[in-house]
Amino acid sequence: MALGEKKGFFGKLAQKLNDVFASHPTPDEDMLEELEDVLITSDLGVETTLKIIEQLRHDIRRNYIYDADGVRAQIKSIVAGLLDKGERLDLCGETPLVIVMIGVNGVGKTTTIAKLAHMLKEQGKSVLLVAADTFRAAAAEQLTIWADRVGVPIVKHGEGADPSAVIFDGLQAAKARGTDVVICDTAGRLHNKKNLMNELAKMNKVIDREFPGAARETLLVLDATTGKNAVSQAKEFAEVAGLTGIVLTKLDGTAKGGIVVTISDEFDLPVKFVGLGEGLNDLRTFSPQGFADSIFEGESV
Repeated sequence: MALGEKKGFFGKLAQKLNDVFASHPTPDEDMLEELEDVLITSDLGVETTLKIIEQLRHDIRRNYIYDADGVRAQIKSIVAGLLDKGERLDLCGETPLVIVMIGVNGVGKTTTIAKLAHMLKEQGKSVLLVAADTFRAAAAEQLTIWADRVGVPIVKHGEGADPSAVIFDGLQAAKARGTDVVICDTAGRLHNKKNLMNELAKMNKVIDREFPGAARETLLVLDATTGKNAVSQAKEFAEVAGLTGIVLTKLDGTAKGGIVVTISDEFDLPVKFVGLGEGLNDLRTFSPQGFADSIFEGESV
């Protein structure tokens, strides 16, 4: 497929970058300024972009890079380096494992839980879902529908129940069944940040007390299409929860995918998964080099 036919964030950004490289066959300050403008307007964020450009400027001098192809290769390496968090990129492989999923309403948290449960089940692990979002009407019912589709059990209470009580029951069920992975849904919205912080702290206390031997992951689900708003959400949740990673949804076709780099860099958080569609198989493990290559080649991630 020709670059001009490519869709979404990757095609648009790659085309802009190609235009810069075409007009500057050798690196100079004009090229760097234009690259800076392109990255900032692609939602990479000012601080992250300046970090990339400053490193690029240094590498061009140090490595004697004389042509646009060399600059392209180097900037890909820099971006991949910002995204690469080493072993933290991988979901914890220990069992039993408790995964707490957090994120505001509307980001695709429920479907992400289903996709993750499906992925883990395909790996041969037993999975139990816990519907601890008792704040939003019909949240438990929606998660139950997905649990049935995936073919995994779910523990739930009625609307308005104490979320920590639901988690308590879920953990008891998981221990009794010898379940490998427990995935806990949580409320995407409470009355204020203090309530949210208290609720998350209470849930974590229950997990610590009832399942002290379990490994833990706390994953924040963010919608890529919200751009800079996703950064604000990451900041809010990072202050109240011990985040271990990010799941970025709706990355297919968005013009704001550069936000991946900003969030990973600014909060030193690994992006563990990306959602590329609505199907159960549309959750992919995140590849820093693959993402960097996609940005500069215009292909799908």
